[in-house]
Amino acid sequence: MERLFSTEKVGGRALYKLQAVTVFVGICLVLYYRATHVPVAGTAAWLGMLAAELWFGFYWVLTQSVRWRPIRRRTFKDRLAARYGERLPCVDIFVCTADPQSEPPSLVMATVLSLMAYNYPPEKLNVYLSDDGGSIFTFYALWETSSFAKHWLPFCRRYSIEPRSPAAYFAGSDKPNDPRGLEEWSFVKGLYEEMTERIDFAVWSANVPEEIRENHKGFSEWNTGITSKDHQPIVQVLIDGKDRHAVDDKGNVLPTLVYMAREKRTQYDHNFKAGAMNALIRVSSVFSDSPIILNVDCDMYSTNSDAIRDAMCFFLDQEMGHKIAFVQHPQNYNNMTKNNIYGNSFTVLNQVELRGCDGVGGPFYLGTGCFHRREVLCGRRFTNDYKEDWDRGIKEKRELSIDQIEEKAKSLATCIYEHNTQWGNDIGVKYGFPAEDVITGLTIHCRGWKSVYNNPPREAFTGVGPTTLAQTILQHKRWSEGNFSIFLSKYCPFIFGNGSISLQQQMAYSVYGLWAPNSLPTLYYLIIPAMGLLKGIPLFPEVMSPWIMPYIYVSVVKNIYSAYEALLYGDTLRGWWNGQRMWMIRRITSYLYGGIDTVRKMLGLSKMGFVISPKVSDEDESKRYGQEIMEFGTSSSPDYVIIASIALLNLVCLVGGLCRIFTSGGNMPLNGFFLQVILCGLLVIINIPIYEAMFLRKDRGRIPFSVTLTSIGFVMLALFVPLF
Repeated sequence: MERLFSTEKVGGRALYKLQAVTVFVGICLVLYYRATHVPVAGTAAWLGMLAAELWFGFYWVLTQSVRWRPIRRRTFKDRLAARYGERLPCVDIFVCTADPQSEPPSLVMATVLSLMAYNYPPEKLNVYLSDDGGSIFTFYALWETSSFAKHWLPFCRRYSIEPRSPAAYFAGSDKPNDPRGLEEWSFVKGLYEEMTERIDFAVWSANVPEEIRENHKGFSEWNTGITSKDHQPIVQVLIDGKDRHAVDDKGNVLPTLVYMAREKRTQYDHNFKAGAMNALIRVSSVFSDSPIILNVDCDMYSTNSDAIRDAMCFFLDQEMGHKIAFVQHPQNYNNMTKNNIYGNSFTVLNQVELRGCDGVGGPFYLGTGCFHRREVLCGRRFTNDYKEDWDRGIKEKRELSIDQIEEKAKSLATCIYEHNTQWGNDIGVKYGFPAEDVITGLTIHCRGWKSVYNNPPREAFTGVGPTTLAQTILQHKRWSEGNFSIFLSKYCPFIFGNGSISLQQQMAYSVYGLWAPNSLPTLYYLIIPAMGLLKGIPLFPEVMSPWIMPYIYVSVVKNIYSAYEALLYGDTLRGWWNGQRMWMIRRITSYLYGGIDTVRKMLGLSKMGFVISPKVSDEDESKRYGQEIMEFGTSSSPDYVIIASIALLNLVCLVGGLCRIFTSGGNMPLNGFFLQVILCGLLVIINIPIYEAMFLRKDRGRIPFSVTLTSIGFVMLALFVPLF
């Protein structure tokens, strides 16, 4: 029987493996030189350089696990259609939102509409929105969406439009040429704009009119004085897909649409997104109980109407389908600037590293854009004889009324339901870690299951990426903290995964688990060579020494290949350069604070928190983002102090060091400081936008004067610190 998907090796890896082998030899030579040429003067600084280079070498070896043998998956939807027709499994779709201010309901509804409009039997689709803010405005927006869907879904099918998010479609599509199509296009667009205006006005005015509240019984849930952190469980069906009257304008069945706000009480932990996901698993079990669950973030709309059919090619494959727990898609953003000013495009990560993870046992669960097997998500271990019930969720008749099912579902979304159960441990998404997605995926892999990475030519999901430096730093701090907390726990991949997953997969998980510790050797390398240059302490081989070659070779070859790889997958050369700057900034801010906060939590000095990344920016910020001008704003953040201090220190040390070299009369020859001058010079060049933000810019996005003043003070203080 023909396979429903194929697995292919990514081509061109011979070149990569050749450079990797030679770089490994170069790293060994660098470490040998550093260990055997310890000087009398500056011994402590020299040994610190050895420690930093040992770490970089070790971490580079880890990264080979996600780069050595990437694979590509290709699905055959025509074979799926020929074999199964429309006899496909039911799918439950989970969308999570938490704050109508940071995540505007109109943005969330565009995502919901794109998911309702899949090219899939609508009676087998069930869309659930978890509102962790318990906001009447989000419920109102979903009620509006349930009405607009009656026009939107048939419009999508009739014209086979892509993407099926109305916000993205109307923002990027041209008007149809034929008069009939233009008339319908204008009509549907007008309906959508009117809907978003009503939603946005309700949020802005903080009021849902009484005449609207009378249209659905669910609005009565907000008659009491509830808040986002203190409210009863709310479960309301907006569209009942089993109701024969629930049809669109053309008489076609509509997908089921359900709103859920799990109970929140101030005296109970709610476990953030993991808690919301587990409540959704339980609530959906009484409505649809589909064997496949898709979960997406509220800003990750569908851009490929065949994405579910793609996923089914993996789950229903006769040879390997029974081994697959989840199908993970990459995170793509639709608002990246041409030159990727904040390094958030993840092009190489998506095209190389996640495919490399797929080659060693499967990609991680990334928290969004992921199709799960329900039974696996609920704790089932892999066995070769397990048979999935693909008819699960297909129910012709209900024993209870929809009101009775809503009440039953509410009992599953209470604060106390999980007490003395295995929810959050052996059942559902795991609790206790900021990166609940990664630890859940690791646990699934250790239970014997595989995952696959699917990155089709037409991307499956697209979201909104950070548009300011503060948002970027916050996002990466949360990721690094979550991954590092896993590495330091009993779930460390080398301990928990020992004997359950391959060594390469353990290494792959550790690549991201050790993001945070990268901050310390990086800070050392950004500070000590510069200060050594200023103080006349050489820390690298002389320019005429043969030992300089490994340093030059490793640095040049790694960066040339990195630039080549970025250009190969669609980045610009300037975009690659911006990525190098952000690589440095993330390590000295996000990863540093992520590591510190992880240690504080382990010592009981602080508690786990979860800060939502805002999905909105003001007009001035958006304008500067479009112009690719770095945004610092009015905040005197410690992150900005570190960034500015490092940039200023390297500038002062480069200028001061060159002055000493040229005025020393040969006592401080350039020959002995060549690599330190080059390193300092490159850091000065890469930090040019930082100097502009400190001294030249006059807009509101510049570095605040208080930060500049504090940085100058830190640099002056650092100049008096001796290097031993």
